[in-house]
Amino acid sequence: MTHSQAARDIDTSRPHSARMYDYYLGGKDHFEVDKQAAERVAEAYPAIFVCARENRAFMHRATRVLAREHGIRQWLDIGTGIPTEPNLHQVAQSVVPDARVVYADNDPLVLKYAERLMRSSAEGRTTYLEADVNDPESLLNAPELAEVLDLGRPVALSLNALMHFVTDAQDPYGIVRRLLDALPSGSALALSHCTPDFDAATWQKVTDIYTTAGTPVQFRSREDVARFFDGLELLDPGIAVGHRWRPDATEGEAPTDAEVSLWTGVGIKP
Repeated sequence: MTHSQAARDIDTSRPHSARMYDYYLGGKDHFEVDKQAAERVAEAYPAIFVCARENRAFMHRATRVLAREHGIRQWLDIGTGIPTEPNLHQVAQSVVPDARVVYADNDPLVLKYAERLMRSSAEGRTTYLEADVNDPESLLNAPELAEVLDLGRPVALSLNALMHFVTDAQDPYGIVRRLLDALPSGSALALSHCTPDFDAATWQKVTDIYTTAGTPVQFRSREDVARFFDGLELLDPGIAVGHRWRPDATEGEAPTDAEVSLWTGVGIKP
């Protein structure tokens, strides 16, 4: 698909989760329909902006930990979303300049801005492919992936704020298992997932807003999020609320668990 095709294929008649997330992060790559839906979410859950910010901060920390402490040099980031700097490859390449990153998303608007995802260091490589997490086979068999990643060497599978858009009817655990099965020992899963554990009533409202907008969601409990890591060796501190996973030293008051409402974890494949 060319960029001009992507522009034509963007549906502005209903909100899209990636563009709503862009709004939560204070970006400008969304439409009025996305802003309206995002503001309905914010009315029900004012801390959605905190949740989005902490999700992104977790991605940055997890990427640095995997690069510095576990020798990871390759990433497969699915559900990339609209680029917001620093992107994952910029974080990884700031630690290991030869890092290689494949981004995957199924939103045409992400393709429109994909050149932002291609600005690799001279030593590393990045690429973008259009793919859907619900079809892991086509994603894994994409020629763009094979050109950048060596699946014979460890790869970090990055699934940030993605799997709550995959309902149980779509077999989320089977999808993650298939993706991990394609990766060798020493690979990693870094995952974040919104949860109703701290405020079930509010998150039911959020569920209803997304579902009414045409985007089915399923926010999961800590126990259900932990299932994604079955068979992996969880890094300390295990499954933790986003801002509590290896936090950087910060000044100011930390958010509450209920404000963040995001389970996070990183596991290594034995």
